Amino acid sequence: MQTDTRPSLQASLHAPHRANGRYFNPWDRQSRGLRDLLRWKLGPNPYDKRTPPCVPVVPNDGAYLADPGAPDSITWVGHATFAVQDGGEVFLTDPHWGARALLPRRHSPPGIPLAAVPAHAFAVISHNHYDHLDAWTAARLPPGVEWHAPLGLAGWLRRHGRAGAPPAVRELDWWQSLRRGRWTLTCLPAQHWSNRLDSGRNSTLWCSWLLDSGRRRYYFAGDSGYFPGFAEIGRRFAPIDVAFLPIGAYEPRWFMAYPHMDPADAWRAFRDLGARWMVPMHWGTFDLTDEPIDLPPKVLLEVIGGGAGGAEAATVRLLAIGERWLPGGDSPGKERGGGSEGREQEGAGGGAGRSRYPRP
Repeated sequence: MQTDTRPSLQASLHAPHRANGRYFNPWDRQSRGLRDLLRWKLGPNPYDKRTPPCVPVVPNDGAYLADPGAPDSITWVGHATFAVQDGGEVFLTDPHWGARALLPRRHSPPGIPLAAVPAHAFAVISHNHYDHLDAWTAARLPPGVEWHAPLGLAGWLRRHGRAGAPPAVRELDWWQSLRRGRWTLTCLPAQHWSNRLDSGRNSTLWCSWLLDSGRRRYYFAGDSGYFPGFAEIGRRFAPIDVAFLPIGAYEPRWFMAYPHMDPADAWRAFRDLGARWMVPMHWGTFDLTDEPIDLPPKVLLEVIGGGAGGAEAATVRLLAIGERWLPGGDSPGKERGGGSEGREQEGAGGGAGRSRYPRP
């Protein structure tokens, strides 16, 4: 009888993931080539995209980010970019204020001005694809912004940072952590890949992030297909308070299922993580795949309504671009059932507003 020498699923999440100068996902090594790309691009699109997408946007000047006394908040800038304010400090996820992701143009304006980012902010990067790592933004963020990135991206960030002021960059491998004041940042696996015109395919690592402020734990998935790592991350870092999970750029499934979750996958990942709140992302900004950019949240609501509903549906926070959500004062150690939480959107005049997006 032939012996199965493959590493166990849990062991594979911690296994070596680089060989011959290229990174890979040790639990499921797959690769799509040019033939697959052409099959997708030259094939029919079953979706009718003639109707302009309807993506909710609310005005927001982001002035509160400069106020260290402002309440903790999460603001969706668009796509995979959030500005998170926690205890007077601000971090950014995959900051992208640019007009394009290489070729795809931006359909919705950034939710807050780039000028609203305070000089003391720090950023995490998940990988080097153009919709997540933007040279235009890197060159214009305040020079004091510190970057935290997976292996291989420090050189790119220093080359493309603000002229005359190379940014501080710290690289991590999967499962490595660092301390930044009261914060613990942990680089974690994701099921994805990397490529840019100025770097080789899979020559830099991709990742997700766990950011623990001591007050709250945030999980940022970056870009990922569904994989068993979500359950392991949820087990090791419980309790997670906020999970930023991608729900868009998923069709056709035969081509996109490996690197991109669809809404059903994202809901499953959220449940695996055991997080308190799910904040969907990766939709409504760049038209990257077959489905309309405003479809993913509608499908997500159908998934939740069909399988959960009630209290579980209330854990999903579908934000409009520019919307500011106040998650409340509960710390990870407190009971998950209650606590103060709210929604607020501040416009240029300081007034409050509401997202036009339907709530589950």
